[in-house]
Amino acid sequence: MIYLDPQNLTQRENYKLLIGSIIPRPVAIVTTRSAEGTVNIAPFSFFSIVSSEPAIVSIAVQRKKGTMKDTARNLLTTKEAVIHILDRSNVEAANQAAALLPAEQSELTVANFTPVPSQTVGVPGLQEAKIRFETTLYQHVPINEEETKEKNKEEIKVDLLLLKITGYQINEQVYEEGKINPKKLAAVSRLAGNSYAEIGEIFDLARPNEKEDK
Repeated sequence: MIYLDPQNLTQRENYKLLIGSIIPRPVAIVTTRSAEGTVNIAPFSFFSIVSSEPAIVSIAVQRKKGTMKDTARNLLTTKEAVIHILDRSNVEAANQAAALLPAEQSELTVANFTPVPSQTVGVPGLQEAKIRFETTLYQHVPINEEETKEKNKEEIKVDLLLLKITGYQINEQVYEEGKINPKKLAAVSRLAGNSYAEIGEIFDLARPNEKEDK
């Protein structure tokens, strides 16, 4: 085995090891709205489930040279967001939404998405996604470097955002008896570099001494 100390690696070197190892990663397409009303769209693969009761998901937003990104800033301002699951039908549009644009310019100007009203939040959803979660901000966890903490300096590197789901919007084609059909959803996951992956072979493996969850 090769041992590497993360403290001796650059941010970029750590990043490459993490995104190349932790695969596949689900991708959230996140819509937020600025205080001025601009709709922001951004894909995030640092995204996961936190809990089912209450229903909470997380996204981690890396700051750039200490500057908060639009998604994090909008969420802290309006306390609302819509999380969409990346799938094969919207991956190209999501990739276009990753373009670096001024804060006052919406990604709707460059990405082929159609905004639709949400039911529980003021932020619009995207019609092209088969699943979207309407959410409100549950908790903001700023993450500092250990060295700056020791020096009592405020140098936040990452904004970890916990989002409580206030409503599910699910396409009828993927919803079957309270479950999501993974083949019909056709979710796309993130790998490293410019690579993505589709759902491949699916197999079942029962847990020991546990009945199958129906």
